[in-house]
Amino acid sequence: MAQSKFRAKLSDILVSVSWGDIAKTYFGKSPSWLYHKLDEIDGNGGKGGFTEQELAQFKGALCDLADRIRRVADSL
Repeated sequence: MAQSKFRAKLSDILVSVSWGDIAKTYFGKSPSWLYHKLDEIDGNGGKGGFTEQELAQFKGALCDLADRIRRVADSL
């Protein structure tokens, strides 16, 4: 299976982030739900991906996580 455009965009941080934690914390969903979104498939293996609202929420989650990491780094 070819890498999705979302996974390609996330390649720099893909192994450094707990995607399961992001799914639970920011979406209240299971890790598999987010992995399906990143792979642009639905739960049944068909075409899927983020809705516009989910994409905005995902961007916000990444920004929030980045801000949290920066605050911790700045406190050291």
